[in-house]
Amino acid sequence: MAQTIEVTGLRKRYGDVRAVDGVTFAVEEGEFFGILGPNGAGKTTALEIIEGLREADEGQVSVLGMSPWPRNPGLLPRIGVQLQSSSFFERLTAREQLRTFGSLYGVPAGKSDAMLELVGLDGKADVPVEKLSGGQAQRLSIACALVHDPEIVFLDEPTAALDPQARRNLWDVLREISTGGRTVVLTTHYMDEAEILCDRVAIMDAGRILRLGPPAVLVRGLDAPARISVASGVLTAEDARLLPGADETGDDGVSLTISTRDPSAVVAAMAAKDALDGVQIRGATLEDVFLEVTGREYRA
Repeated sequence: MAQTIEVTGLRKRYGDVRAVDGVTFAVEEGEFFGILGPNGAGKTTALEIIEGLREADEGQVSVLGMSPWPRNPGLLPRIGVQLQSSSFFERLTAREQLRTFGSLYGVPAGKSDAMLELVGLDGKADVPVEKLSGGQAQRLSIACALVHDPEIVFLDEPTAALDPQARRNLWDVLREISTGGRTVVLTTHYMDEAEILCDRVAIMDAGRILRLGPPAVLVRGLDAPARISVASGVLTAEDARLLPGADETGDDGVSLTISTRDPSAVVAAMAAKDALDGVQIRGATLEDVFLEVTGREYRA
């Protein structure tokens, strides 16, 4: 497939800090691509360079075959950008806000209004933006990035600080955007979000890409044990340790958990003991991959 974004040897320094340190990747047309990393990993800096908001110290960036820096008037109508912190015009309703953004690109009012329905805000069209909830404001921000029908959409932590319900609602919007054929580039701290939405992800830390690939492939490459849990009391800790295939066991008084690299053998042995009450089997996730490559230490 055609590559809409190509990044080669990208570097950006602030004094002694290497915010982006030799990043290279490409994003294909129609792909949902995620950039993951802890605070200070360089995600937002890299994204802002690709968007043309910052100048790189070294390296090359091509977006739709053009350089985004210096600011490229031919590229701007073809990309949509939703920043971490979006500012709206004061005292305007959601409809007025979107029409104003659309007018900057010559978008008719009717087409701007249609975007409200796409992001589920048609019922809030006449509500002033300051009275929208956090999730509604985020959806309006995405609508503003989409109003001119861009080919590529950049989303920088769009679900940050949202409650679980608002996050799930916004996921539906992002899926709708992606299935419409647009290329989407997303940064996020939420591993479940990336695992569900993204075709491929790049895990960054200290300005570098440490892993790159489809979430499922990265998870399979981790070679992590499965964890099987049942209600406490179904098995004694001693019986659990003696199960064929069991590596480690633990009981916190609520659940008995068995770590194993042979879950089928463990489950079969548990079934023979009629000890599957409330059984849950959990394999590795993208979060396990993330912690494996970035570490578990606290980041201030």
